Amino acid sequence: MGFLDELGASVPDSLATDRSGAIPAGLPLAVVRASTVDDVRRTLRLAHRHGVPVVPRGAGTGLAGGAVAGPGEVVLDLSGLSRIVEIDPVDEIAVVEPGVITAELDRAAGAFGLRYAPDPASAEISTIGGNIATNAGGMRCVKHGVTRDSVLGLDVVLADGRLISTGRRTVKGVAGLDLTALFVGSEGTLGVVVGATLRLRPLPALTLTAAAAFDSVVAAAAACSALARARREPSLLELLDGATLNVIDRAQGTDFAERGQALVIAQADGPAAESEIAAIADVLGKEATWTERAVDSESSDRLLFARRMALPSIERFGRALIEDICVPRSRLADAFQGVERIAQAHNVSIYSFAHAGDGNVHPIISYDDSTPQQAVRQAGDDVFALALDLGGTVTGEHGVGLLKRDWLAREAGQDVLDVQNSIKAALDPRGILNPAKGF
Repeated sequence: MGFLDELGASVPDSLATDRSGAIPAGLPLAVVRASTVDDVRRTLRLAHRHGVPVVPRGAGTGLAGGAVAGPGEVVLDLSGLSRIVEIDPVDEIAVVEPGVITAELDRAAGAFGLRYAPDPASAEISTIGGNIATNAGGMRCVKHGVTRDSVLGLDVVLADGRLISTGRRTVKGVAGLDLTALFVGSEGTLGVVVGATLRLRPLPALTLTAAAAFDSVVAAAAACSALARARREPSLLELLDGATLNVIDRAQGTDFAERGQALVIAQADGPAAESEIAAIADVLGKEATWTERAVDSESSDRLLFARRMALPSIERFGRALIEDICVPRSRLADAFQGVERIAQAHNVSIYSFAHAGDGNVHPIISYDDSTPQQAVRQAGDDVFALALDLGGTVTGEHGVGLLKRDWLAREAGQDVLDVQNSIKAALDPRGILNPAKGF
């Protein structure tokens, strides 16, 4: 009996690609829609035996091509594993399957006065499994950390179908190597996550917002650096450049660009939120052209509107290549200035906004059918080169996938890649798990 006969999978469909825009050479061999852990184990056992590549997939919201599947590959769709198995309000943990939508877990935790801290922009549509695969971040990560900081333990199916459990349910634990951290961010290349024990955090009793506009992105970045020097601790710190403010105004009928050529939005949460946001506003206000502090949730939402509408506004006027770099916070101004030079050099539109609290910049290259594709590709490459020149990384939260493998080699170096490939070979000796992705 052949592989497909044993597998009993469906014919290929639209699950060949993800939000990255990467187009495979053809349709995958088959799609397996797993609804149980046994489905995953059986699929991998068969694939391992026959040497057939498997591409794990969640909701397909990834931006680096990590879930793209081509000819001869099997898509393993995990969205059917979507149970919130347990929420323990005393130990402040959740046990979930990988297909759980991130925002749905956050809302479920909210019923117990808790929250799931990581908040990627795709939270309403992305899955926990996908977040774990890419070590996703978000606006709250400046204070509460990225996905890895909230993952206590994992259930993982290895390439040969074995099921292992890593980590623990306790906040502390140093027994053995930290295999949980190894699997987080590995983009499905080392094993397939089928369960996760996640750390929850108390909902803050108070969250307050402040915003400030500046006459240049350099001044805005300097103000964000000043917050770090002043040892302020925002729970959210976002920076939008002038190009982004202008496109938001154009799409939404707002007037953000009239207040300045860059906008910083900050939040503070917890029992000391009031004094913290006052101190943050004081630092931001020293060089600002405009400032405002929210007095309630409605005014907070209004101040956050610009950040939430940035990408939808850009996409309203063309396609978007959503890039993701991270630089030292002290080099944030250099990153924004460098991106502006790259846009001018290649005559393309680049809109930049950042999780300024941790130096994570998202330069969005906007293009349409009239834009030379070579210019778009070269601008993207120059953005990655800029990140490395500034002592940063080519990806802060989106992952490597298909699109950044060459740049990872430049960033990490061959010795580091050799170590990573040795780990891959130990866990996946036949090389069937998400081949050509990550490293």
